[in-house]
Amino acid sequence: MVFEVKKADSRTRARLGRLHTAHGTVETPVFMDVGTLGTVKALEPRDLVETGAQVVLGNTYHLLLRPGPEVIAAAGGLHRFMGWDGPILTDSGGFQVFSLAKMRRITEEGCRFNSHIDGHEFFLGPKESMEMQRVIGSDIAMVFDECLPYPCERARAQKSVEQTLRWAKASKECPHADGQLVFGIVQGGVYDDLRRHCAEELVKIGFDGYAIGGVSVGEPEECMYQAVEASVPFLPEDAPRYVMGLGVMHQMAECVARGVDMFDCVIPTRIARHGTAITRRGNVAIKAAKWAFDQGPVEEGCECYCCRNFTRSYVRHLLACDEILGLRLLTIHNVHRLNRFMAEMREAIAEGTFSEWKEQTRKETTDNE
Repeated sequence: MVFEVKKADSRTRARLGRLHTAHGTVETPVFMDVGTLGTVKALEPRDLVETGAQVVLGNTYHLLLRPGPEVIAAAGGLHRFMGWDGPILTDSGGFQVFSLAKMRRITEEGCRFNSHIDGHEFFLGPKESMEMQRVIGSDIAMVFDECLPYPCERARAQKSVEQTLRWAKASKECPHADGQLVFGIVQGGVYDDLRRHCAEELVKIGFDGYAIGGVSVGEPEECMYQAVEASVPFLPEDAPRYVMGLGVMHQMAECVARGVDMFDCVIPTRIARHGTAITRRGNVAIKAAKWAFDQGPVEEGCECYCCRNFTRSYVRHLLACDEILGLRLLTIHNVHRLNRFMAEMREAIAEGTFSEWKEQTRKETTDNE
C-alpha cells in the first residue's frame, strides 16, 4: 500500500494520511521543503531533521544543468550526494523549461532549450526527464508536463492538456529507480471541464499519486481553490493529492479542506533571505528598525533553535550587517514554522477540530500575509 487514509474529517474533505516511500513514511498533510539544487538553502540535513522536515524536493532541470547526471550517478544518487536519508521528491523540470529557459522549441517529443545559465543547448522530454529522475533516485518522480500560465485562452489550454496527457503516458512507460513512485499532474488552467478530463485520463493511465499543477502562478486565490475543487473529486481516494508551489498557511489549510495532502514552496527560504519571518500571526519584517532593541524571540512560543537562543534584536543586527548567520537563523525559523503548522493541522484533524482550527488560522494570518 502506497497511501493510507488514517482518518477523514466529518465536515470537510480533510484527511490524515500516511505515504509510504522507499526512504520512510510521510505523515500527511505535509509541507515539503524545497532543495532545488540538492540543498535547502542555508540549512544542513541535521537542521531539516530538527525543524521537522519530512520530504525534500530536488529539481530535475536544475540538477541536469548542474552538477549533471554523471556527477550524481558517481555519488550513488541524490540521497548520498546531499547527505539526506529521508524521502526526496523531484519535479520533472517542465515548469523551469517553460519559465527559465532563454530559448525553447516544443515538439511532440519534448522541448529543446538553451540553459538560463550559459546558453548551452539541452533537450528535455518525458524520456529525458524520467531518466534523470531515475539517476537522481528520488522516492517520488513527477511526470513531464506543460505548466500553463495565467491567464490562458481555452484553445491553448485544451491543446496543452492533450500534450500533457501524452507526455504523462510516455513518462509512466519509462524505466524508474527501484521503489520510485510516479505522480501524474492535472492541468487545465481555469477550465473545470479540462481539469476533469485531465484528471480522469490520468487515472486511466494509473499513477501512485496525483498533483494539481498550474496553480499559484499569479491567479486570484479563488481561482486556485476552484482548480482544486475541479480536480479532487475525480482523483482516487486511496492516492495522495499534491498542490504544487503553494506555501501560504491559510491557503494550505483551505486546500486541505478540499482534499489535498501535500504542498511545496520556496517561500520559507526565499523570504528569510529578505529578512522576513513567518509567524502564526502573519509575516513579520525582522529587518525593520523597530526591532533594534527587542529582546523577545522572533516568534513568541516558538521552539525552533533560533527562537530558543536568540532575540529579534540580534537577528535584526545580523541581517542589517549582511551576516550569513542571520539568514541561516531566520531560515531555520521559517522552515520550522511551516513544518510545525502542518503538525498542528494533523493534530486538529485527528482531534476532530479541523474546521474550527482552519477558521482561526485564517483570522490569525491573513491580516499580514
